[in-house]
Amino acid sequence: MPFDHTTLTPGVLPDSLLRDMIGTGALSADPAITQAQVQPASLDLRLGTTAYRVRASFLAGQGRTVADRLDAFEMHRVDLSGGAVLEKGCVYVVPLMERLDLPAGIQAVANAKSSTGRLDLLTRTITDGGAEFDRIAPGYSGPLYAEICPRSFSVLVRPGMRLNQIRFRTGEARLDDAMLRNLHETDGLVSGPAHIDDGLGFSVDLKPERGTLVGYRAKPHTGVIDLDKIGHYDPAAYWEEVHSDDGQIILDPGAFYILVSREAVHIPPDYAAEMAPYLAMVGEFRVHYAGFFDPGFGHAHAGGTGSRGVLEVRCHEAPFVLEHGQIVGRLVYERMSKRPNVLYGSEIASNYQGQGLKLSKHFRS
Repeated sequence: MPFDHTTLTPGVLPDSLLRDMIGTGALSADPAITQAQVQPASLDLRLGTTAYRVRASFLAGQGRTVADRLDAFEMHRVDLSGGAVLEKGCVYVVPLMERLDLPAGIQAVANAKSSTGRLDLLTRTITDGGAEFDRIAPGYSGPLYAEICPRSFSVLVRPGMRLNQIRFRTGEARLDDAMLRNLHETDGLVSGPAHIDDGLGFSVDLKPERGTLVGYRAKPHTGVIDLDKIGHYDPAAYWEEVHSDDGQIILDPGAFYILVSREAVHIPPDYAAEMAPYLAMVGEFRVHYAGFFDPGFGHAHAGGTGSRGVLEVRCHEAPFVLEHGQIVGRLVYERMSKRPNVLYGSEIASNYQGQGLKLSKHFRS
């Protein structure tokens, strides 16, 4: 029996409905999808057994398949079965284990997982006929692929690793600014004043309560990172500390930084959020794409007291002075179709609940 979305309340689909989609074949995989992949408001996607090194990033485009494009752009194939290194600065396409058979009323959006973004590991989802990265049209039926470009560090990967995730929605889920203001009044979405303009603004913290450490900058020449090794690596071998005693830093072109938001954020249980870039006109930098925030992130009901957002920042063409309190990103809130059975930070292994300035889980504290 196909997945029936017609009676659903508009919104992001929670864990219980993701399981229904798995049961009806709207979501399928070989090998089968595991319970560990199902998150409160998304599904983790797994790497397959082969990586295709390609000459350039691409989209399939209308009427074409990713396999067709691989025939044109493939340089060589890498067998991931025993573990293989994806090299910094190269572009790879990896078929994922999961595939979709979506009803006409269900659309999807994909994003890199938090730990993926904190390694500056650009990971985007592409599909047959796709004209955008990470955006999957209603009714799509076909395979999924991950385009992976390590930007700062070469990484060791294996089949089954989960670098990106996918979220499904039906109908209009996004909150407009008036709805967001009302939600902030009742739930206190951020500590301090809320800057609401096409989403909830995120500003950068460059005046910490203690000390002068405000972030980290990726070193240009480092060793490989095995993505299976948790709490293993010495941060000093991969990162330079960034300090500020005057509330500002200068971003260098091409450099990648881990910073932290000034605000502590709450995601109420009936909502989800996604990090989006701020206006390009405010400076020559961009906050990294990684950014699904699950229901319960930083929320008291899920064991949180507000969690600050980690900012993955890359400077572009010119050096840029970043100052304390400058808005660098925004959170777009969406309503859930129904409340998840499990919230972020409660009953699941959530690495970043209650976080402050924090590197990815691969590094020692």
